[in-house]
Amino acid sequence: MIQPIREALTAEDFAAYGQVVEVPDTGGRLINNGTAWRYDDVAELALDRDGGRPLLSLFRVQPARFPLRCTQLERHPTSSQLFLPLGERPFLVVVALGRDAPDPATLRVFVTNGHQGVNYAPGTWHHPTLALEVETDFLVLGRADTRPGDNCDELPFEGDMVFELT
Repeated sequence: MIQPIREALTAEDFAAYGQVVEVPDTGGRLINNGTAWRYDDVAELALDRDGGRPLLSLFRVQPARFPLRCTQLERHPTSSQLFLPLGERPFLVVVALGRDAPDPATLRVFVTNGHQGVNYAPGTWHHPTLALEVETDFLVLGRADTRPGDNCDELPFEGDMVFELT
């Protein structure tokens, strides 16, 4: 059994898995008579391939109970999936790379700072959302598929890929 280390989420460390979504330190433009800053293209969305369309959802996620035994990951092979916490709540992000199955050597566990969201790149293996300490609401931008189930692969782990989060 592997014991992954939690690490702070940074755009650089997460780049192989997708994008960190947060208000940038620079850029943007002032709009609405000077009352708001607008930041465009904060994530690379891939939602309309093969007849899909954007789907905006709200998830209410119960806090994870630790230690948590992780036995599978999922991926969306034809689309990105963006999670943005509402209410400045940190959460855990568990990801791995791999073509046909998660590669244990690429498994990473990130903890957000409460102001960050994530946008999983198409095909990125990830654990379902893991809220910390309190129930957390998320704005989720994903894909509505023409045939349900066409864009979600779930794969149980074998042997030493099973891990616990503490």
